[in-house]
Amino acid sequence: MELLEAVKLLDLPDWWICAGFVRSKIWDTLHDFTHRTRLQDIDVIYFNPDNMLEEEEKRFEEMLNNLTSGIPWSVKNQARMHLRNHVAPYTSSVDAMTKFPETATALGVKLDQQHKLVLSAPHGIEDLIGLEVRPTPFFMLTQNRMQAYHKRIENKEWKAHWPKLTITHLKDI
Repeated sequence: MELLEAVKLLDLPDWWICAGFVRSKIWDTLHDFTHRTRLQDIDVIYFNPDNMLEEEEKRFEEMLNNLTSGIPWSVKNQARMHLRNHVAPYTSSVDAMTKFPETATALGVKLDQQHKLVLSAPHGIEDLIGLEVRPTPFFMLTQNRMQAYHKRIENKEWKAHWPKLTITHLKDI
């Protein structure tokens, strides 16, 4: 909650803490881990087509670093990420989430105006809580994206850390 409160203070448009921050917490719980898995970074996304400078994202990371200590923040404006990913422009942060590699990672949390927790899971939560790792429909559209999905799965070594996972591979689709 402290991390959500910190990001909320930035008042970013269409913001979410997403991906591994949420996924790993749930997988840790479903694996009965007593300690949370250490994250390489905490992904914060937002959507602001009026300022797509990468320097702005770095400024927000610095602000978060000043609000919290020792947290590896990664802040990305989804209004510009389509350029890096070589796809059509995203229309919102949630639209960008639909294009994340895995359904179990394509989700985010934030606090609303009343400080209530809000979850966005454009592909649902079934795969997440069912410990299923499968590509999103967007990644299944092309062979190049599926190759990227498989390379990512191999590099992340999730199955070694969370042994109850079931990983869907290209041949399974």
